[in-house]
Amino acid sequence: MSGAALGLEIVFVFFLALFLLHRYGDFKKQHRLVIIATLLAWYLCFLIVFILPLDVSTTIYNRCKLAVNSSPAESNGSYVTLAPSKQKCFKPWSYIPNGIMPIFWRVVYWTSQFLTWILLPFMQSYARSGGFSITGKIKTALIENAIYYGTYLLIFGAFLIYVAVNPNFNLQWNQLQTIGIAAANTWGLFLLVLLLGYGLVEIPRSHWNGAKRGYLLMKTYFKAAKLMTEKADAEENLEDIMEEVRKVSESIKYNHPLRKCVDTILKKCPTEYQERMGRNMDDYEDFDERQNSYPSEKSLVKLHKQVIYSVQRHRRTQVQWQILLEQAFYLEDVAKNETSATRQFVHTFHSQEPENKIIQYFYTPTVEWYWECLLRPWFYRVLAVVLAMFSVIVVWSECTFFSTKPVLSLFAVFIQLAEKTYNYIYIEMACFLTIFFLSICVYSTVFRIRVFNYYYLASHHQTDAYSLLFSGMLFCRLTPPLCLNFLGLTHMDATISHKNAQPTAYTSIMGSMRVLSFIADGFYIYYPMLVVILCIATYFSLGTRCLNLLGFQQFMGDSEMTSDLIDEGKELIRREKRKRQRQEEGENRRREWKERYGNRDDSTRNRVVHTDQKESNFSETNSNRPLSKYTRSNGRTERDRIELLQDAEPLDFNADSINDDPLESDSGRYQPGGRYLSMSRSKIFDDV
Repeated sequence: MSGAALGLEIVFVFFLALFLLHRYGDFKKQHRLVIIATLLAWYLCFLIVFILPLDVSTTIYNRCKLAVNSSPAESNGSYVTLAPSKQKCFKPWSYIPNGIMPIFWRVVYWTSQFLTWILLPFMQSYARSGGFSITGKIKTALIENAIYYGTYLLIFGAFLIYVAVNPNFNLQWNQLQTIGIAAANTWGLFLLVLLLGYGLVEIPRSHWNGAKRGYLLMKTYFKAAKLMTEKADAEENLEDIMEEVRKVSESIKYNHPLRKCVDTILKKCPTEYQERMGRNMDDYEDFDERQNSYPSEKSLVKLHKQVIYSVQRHRRTQVQWQILLEQAFYLEDVAKNETSATRQFVHTFHSQEPENKIIQYFYTPTVEWYWECLLRPWFYRVLAVVLAMFSVIVVWSECTFFSTKPVLSLFAVFIQLAEKTYNYIYIEMACFLTIFFLSICVYSTVFRIRVFNYYYLASHHQTDAYSLLFSGMLFCRLTPPLCLNFLGLTHMDATISHKNAQPTAYTSIMGSMRVLSFIADGFYIYYPMLVVILCIATYFSLGTRCLNLLGFQQFMGDSEMTSDLIDEGKELIRREKRKRQRQEEGENRRREWKERYGNRDDSTRNRVVHTDQKESNFSETNSNRPLSKYTRSNGRTERDRIELLQDAEPLDFNADSINDDPLESDSGRYQPGGRYLSMSRSKIFDDV
């Protein structure tokens, strides 16, 4: 089994990262280099989290062997027997041979650091650039990153000068490497504590609120009102950008040197706008450079960048609006079915996606009712209590992990108790659950956080390239200090435990932090205590209240603005619900019409076609008779009448409006006299 566990986890983590990236990214539309770079960053970070427990169990076994070798002992198969006390050092099932883990950690760590500090920032600027050539995009990326790289070189130079001036240190390559690692970990730990303090409170609270159906429904109404505002803003912004593109396209003719740039911009526009602009082009006109003023290439680059951003934002808001509607309809269905006497879950609308037959067979309406209306709220409450207990243990351990005599960190107590009995399964499970919970608290905050519209991870393939690359940067910067913090909580880090024991392979590649004593003995120990203040601030929603005071609308139960937005969102959901109901009723009426009159119309149509064929043959043989053409004309008229009856859509004169789409209002307005413009001749006789 040596190395088998490592290989299995490497494969499993790869597919896990691929699944998450497929959920947030778009493999078809986004550049392959963006997908590969983001996948590599996510994969390496998740790999560190999953492999570290194996490193801990292997280190505990190696410590046992060192203790045995220092005393008279005799070897026996897969374990070592200590002669005086008859103690046995069993080899763990996931034991990794010596020499593999140091090389593995060195490759993973330095690859992730290369990604986060050099490659991903450059690719971010490259992805956001509006250049029309690879050379132009590279030039823009280098200029934008000059300040970025210069700032970090300045910070690294300050650390370098501090070590060089201090007479107690002889500057060597290993120490220089340690300074770079310490600088990166310090930056990551600073951000890590901020995100961890938010996640430790928000994750249990979100699951507890998930059991409250009324709370979730009110919050969904609130999100609907905010998203509608964002959606309208995105549509207005897209219209303005498309109008500017139209003017540029009309001014720059087919033989202009910059016409290729305009064609590139047009390819990024939505299809309906491309067709509209293509109909209004007069490419037969030549451009005259002396008479007209044309935009420069720099302005076209800026316009190209705006088009990419506005189209992506518009598409994202449209998809999010449909997802939010489905969520609101589902929560309203749950509220209605809670009082159902039949105990069968009834949906207002049928799912638009085809359901799996296996799931449909086991997940019957009765099972769905018991799960959604009875079991799921209690499951969320129990899960919230368990997560809250984990959060309390993490906060306590973060404040006491520096104490070694007595050992106050609960995670260190659990690991040391298992170490005495060499229960490697328990050690690996305890380590995995601890670091997994810490990772969930930090990574979930990264997925939830939103920096205006520049960084936003949206599911259902709606995340842009800039946000994907930025998330990869954050993961690579947060994961190494997260793992060091975990090793400190469990006292597996010699810097914290102050024991002369064999360190883990992960700690060995970090070097000795004693080179910078004020960081090793000060910042790394006392700064994590700040998580207590952050948890208290998150519990009382101080950040949310501050943002609400600054004008950023946040969901707060005691706010008048929140109540107004809830009412507005409720009305929006009700309007969309009526619209979808009218669409389904129209489809049902058309289906019933075809089922009721379809066979009769088919038989009538066959008779008419048969009569036409006979009359056509008769007209060919008797071409001199004028009556034949009238007979054919009457037959065709009868056939056209039948087709019109079959294709015409039944009208609902009781509906609020015949068409809720503002883009089609010109062709579907209701007239006071009871006539619809959509029933004009240009529409009804298209198939005749």
